[in-house]
Amino acid sequence: MPKQKDLKRLVRARMQKTGESYTTARLHLVKPIEKPDYAKLAGMSDEKVKAATGCTWERWVKALDYHKATAMSHRDLARFIREKYKTPNWWTQTVAVGYERIRGLRERGSRRGGDWHVSKSKTIAVPMATLFAAFRDAKQRAKWLDGSLTVRTATPQKSMRARWEDGTPVDIGFYARGAKSQVALQHRKLPTKADADRMRAYWSARLEALASLLTA
Repeated sequence: MPKQKDLKRLVRARMQKTGESYTTARLHLVKPIEKPDYAKLAGMSDEKVKAATGCTWERWVKALDYHKATAMSHRDLARFIREKYKTPNWWTQTVAVGYERIRGLRERGSRRGGDWHVSKSKTIAVPMATLFAAFRDAKQRAKWLDGSLTVRTATPQKSMRARWEDGTPVDIGFYARGAKSQVALQHRKLPTKADADRMRAYWSARLEALASLLTA
């Protein structure tokens, strides 16, 4: 943007050339500051977040900026949102993560601390016990998973906590979907975006292989 003195000179020159008023001529010369697309940055539409919380992203940003939320840890931010605005648990996290993305505190797919995570799910037309056993039993895992996954704890047909071969954690949940069953996993604490991209493609391919194996 030109300095104030230069800007006035340019405006007057345009006025003489076009016959426009000072205000109109100035509007043509001063590039407007583009309003950031909060919904795109947050990864959630304004319509959805407003329907669930009563506020658009712009309202959330103004409110949280007022309370200096950029200085809060993620845990403190989520607790503040839940306690002050009475948001449902899932939407508490959505607002907290969305705000952090808007303010550049984290990237899409990354944690506040800088590490990355991958989430993948698959619904398969098999009983829950069959799907759970495909993860729990090492011999069955070897049929579709060409990598080392060590199961640390397991709640039958509900959840597992495991470690990948590089030591990064993998959390796995199992859910009934009528006559079908769903597995949803999150691979956490990946060190780089490249690692996250690689494991996202890997888990997508392996879950497809699992579905083919169980429904053959």
